Parts: sequence; C-alpha cells; structure tokens
Amino acid sequence: MASLRSDLWCSAFVRRHNDLGNMCVVSRRGDPIAGQVFIEVDHLDGTVSLFTPAPMAGREGNDAALVFQRRFRRVEPGKVRDRIAQEIEFDPDLWVLSLDLRGEDPGIELDAGSRI
Repeated sequence: MASLRSDLWCSAFVRRHNDLGNMCVVSRRGDPIAGQVFIEVDHLDGTVSLFTPAPMAGREGNDAALVFQRRFRRVEPGKVRDRIAQEIEFDPDLWVLSLDLRGEDPGIELDAGSRI
C-alpha cells in the first residue's frame, strides 16, 4: 500500500484540528508528494513539543501510515525552532505544522517509544 501524499495528509490534519477548535496552520510547505512532516505543538503555557517522523524500525503494523515520535516534550520554544532550522538545512522539502493545543494528544499515531 502506498503512503498518502504529504500535502493531502497535512491538509487533512490542519482541517481536522481547526474543526475541533484548535488553531493549526502550515508553517512551512515542503515537497507535496514525499516531504517529511514535523508537528510543533504549542501548549499555550510557554512550552512546546515537537513530533517528527519515526524511524521505520520503530513502526508497528502498517508501513504506509505516518507514524511519529516525540522528539521534545514541553521545552522552551527556542529549542524546537533550532531543531527545525537544523533539519531544514538538511532537508529543504520538510513540512512544518504548528498546532496550538492545551492537552497532550495531537491525534497522531506514535511509535512504541513515544507513548506515555
């Protein structure tokens, strides 16, 4: 089974969260077909979390699904911005989605090591 295009997945993610009343925007557009997707979550308390694609080894079951890992959990915003900037230097096709969310669950599939 083929993976869903990055632009379609990002559009659906943004739409779903905005429909739920969470502010979500595309902060950076990447390659529409196969760009990696990073999700930065502003917890509206001065902290930010970052979710990045999980390595293939950490994925269970469906290889076509987008699976994420929690890279940073509730850290200062500068740390997340620096990590994203570093990744963009390496991979300019990167997508960045910015989500304002008071809770912990951004509604994405997490690899086994990121679940708490």
